[in-house]
Amino acid sequence: MDLTRLQYFVAVAEAGSFSRAAAALHMSQPALSRQVLLLEEELGQRLFERTGRGAQATESGTALLAHARGIFDLAERARVDMRERQASPRGRLTVGLPPRLAHVLTADLVERFHAQFPEATMTVVEGLSIRLREWLVAGRIDVALVFDPPPSPQMQQETLLREPLVLISVQPLPKRMRLADVAQRPLVMPSGPNALRQLLEQHTRPRGLPLKLVAEVDSVQTVLSLVARGVGDTVLPLGATKAWTYPQALQVAAIHSPAMRNQLVLAVPTARPATRLSRYAAQALRELVSAHFQTPDL
Repeated sequence: MDLTRLQYFVAVAEAGSFSRAAAALHMSQPALSRQVLLLEEELGQRLFERTGRGAQATESGTALLAHARGIFDLAERARVDMRERQASPRGRLTVGLPPRLAHVLTADLVERFHAQFPEATMTVVEGLSIRLREWLVAGRIDVALVFDPPPSPQMQQETLLREPLVLISVQPLPKRMRLADVAQRPLVMPSGPNALRQLLEQHTRPRGLPLKLVAEVDSVQTVLSLVARGVGDTVLPLGATKAWTYPQALQVAAIHSPAMRNQLVLAVPTARPATRLSRYAAQALRELVSAHFQTPDL
């Protein structure tokens, strides 16, 4: 059924006259009559009784008018829904964050996202950077913050932050320590796949500096709790000191010869086009990282 002809039919039915409907539609009466006649031929029904006083819908015409109004009401609802979706899209966005950052950023990120897109849902997953990279490429997450990723054609990468690595202890420390001296300290560190551990060993191994490990723990918060108990020291980005909540005084030493900085990267998959949701989340992460983390020189 031609919807334009159906609109012409409704105009005549509501005006009760071909001439009045034609004037309202800004078309000639013969052209309007022709379109209604074609609709009648298509349906095999007379839709109007033409009289000297106008046009009155037949029983079939009255039935069609009810259907037509329902059709156009649904069409209008569809248009409204599309406008609302454009203004406030629906759907789901999945963001991947390392646990240390998730603890700091998740609440603000979700709050901002919900205020901007009340009809959409955000899922935040936590994981080591190596896992987040795998999930990005596999399509399980849409946007992620990762530490020290290798270059990859499968991800667009934008460096947001470079933090100096520091030695953290509850024992007295000088303000600065050589990496060779740090390697001689009893250390509590994340295990091998961790990006921080890999970054540290990229500098110690070529120099023949084996790490003196007393424990391997992947959770930064647990690492800090062991440091607080005096089990050992640790090497972490300076921003990790924000998670220190223990009564013991925190001691921090800058590492030099060489100095080391990790790299926090905003990553999105190259295989999928950006959406309004993913673009907003990416910008929100840029702003939140800038607000919550500093990059002081030590």
